[in-house]
Amino acid sequence: MSTIDWIGFIGVFQILLAYILHVVGKIKSNDLAFILLNLIGASMACFASILMEYIPFIILEGVWTIVSLISLIKYKRKY
Repeated sequence: MSTIDWIGFIGVFQILLAYILHVVGKIKSNDLAFILLNLIGASMACFASILMEYIPFIILEGVWTIVSLISLIKYKRKY
């Protein structure tokens, strides 16, 4: 696997980990861990998609990153 593949793999793993932990009840969607896993994971997956020049996933992961960033800002304002 190339470096780009590893960046994308780690990013997607973080997104999936956040989802799985949420579904099994280990974290809530408004927990900082959930927000950061999504933000960092989506950012890494978006970056890998940019390097691969794959527009559909650039859009998907870019929006995911923006939504996660908004969630982080709301979290920080709350606490």
